[in-house]
Amino acid sequence: MVQYDRLAARILMICPPHPSHRQAFAALAEELRARGHHVRFLNGDTVRSRPRLSSERHPARLRGEIAAGADRTRMLCRLGPEAIAAYRPDLILGDQTEPAAGLLSRHLRIPMVSIACALPFDDEPGVPIPFLGWRPDHSERGIDRLQTARRIAQWVMLRQSRVIAQTALDWDLGPLRDFTDCVSPLMTLAQAVPGFDHPRPVTGGRVRHMGLFRAPVEDPLPCDIRPDPARPLVYVSLGTLQGHRHRLLARIARACRRAGAQVLVSLGGQSAEAARGIPADWVRSFVPQRAILGRAQVCVTHAGMNTVMECLEQGVPMLALPLTNDQPGVAARIARTGTGLRLSPRWASEARIHAALCRLLDDPSFRTNARSFAHDAPHWPRAAGAVDAIEGVLGRRPTLVTPPVAAHAWQQ
Repeated sequence: MVQYDRLAARILMICPPHPSHRQAFAALAEELRARGHHVRFLNGDTVRSRPRLSSERHPARLRGEIAAGADRTRMLCRLGPEAIAAYRPDLILGDQTEPAAGLLSRHLRIPMVSIACALPFDDEPGVPIPFLGWRPDHSERGIDRLQTARRIAQWVMLRQSRVIAQTALDWDLGPLRDFTDCVSPLMTLAQAVPGFDHPRPVTGGRVRHMGLFRAPVEDPLPCDIRPDPARPLVYVSLGTLQGHRHRLLARIARACRRAGAQVLVSLGGQSAEAARGIPADWVRSFVPQRAILGRAQVCVTHAGMNTVMECLEQGVPMLALPLTNDQPGVAARIARTGTGLRLSPRWASEARIHAALCRLLDDPSFRTNARSFAHDAPHWPRAAGAVDAIEGVLGRRPTLVTPPVAAHAWQQ
């Protein structure tokens, strides 16, 4: 049993309008409110992206997303001080992908805890920024290479970098240029599960890996999906933004059939009517992912953080085809932990996908490694552990009435 100091704190949350990020913040808000704290959101929802284009890698779409992010940061920094002053928060919880949180925290001198819904941006010598699928390299040459990559990323994100730099100059905050410069110096609470991220010998004490904040949802398996237990089941999902990539999905489905597997394709909310050409056993607009993963032998994924964490929670090995954002970095960690394989979508022919699937199905080490994460899943801190850490920053630490349970590997 745990008793909490009920002195309520005011918590301000700053989160971009991305569904998976909002779900994570909503789970934290629910836990904070359950403990008697006040929570408000500072939203930048009035800034919208340009219309989506059909190709994820289309430069016009990337420019539009960067421009929308820069405009949202500028607006939050322009309107935020007055709104924050009226609320008088004790603490800011800021999404690492919204640099306005760090800028406002420094400007108004309000402590902040960073939330890493995806991979942490915290600068760690030798660890690549999340957009890169490189291995860690702690040599002097490797550190210099990664610093060059960071400067290139600042150039790609030039419009956002200019907003950060100009705001920091206007507020006399020092030389700030990118997302990494705007993270909390106190603590980062990351949704990556313990043991999945690259080792962080320098910032490891500040970055705390909690696992997905939201609790697992136990939805039943749809009645019209009944896999044959005598054959392996491969679950294929490219996330909510990539379900339109029908040619890639068809190539994956053909490779699965060649491997003798049943195939279930989820389109992430996209219409299933236009995807009839995908040669899978089942093609659905949406499926209860946790229920499907409970039956699957392999998951083919774009290496989105939520799907990967749910695979580890269920002990399902993965074939990662990273497409954008931090997915190359997530795929690199899948390979490092031995919980799956990765292929570049650009070079992922049907033959290469088939070979990778056969290896995942035949080599038990991948499932063994994935199941080691599943074994630890009941002990992941999740939202409750994250709020314990937040209350520690606030000076409202929980008081244990009964002796604590034995420490697990992630606590050591």
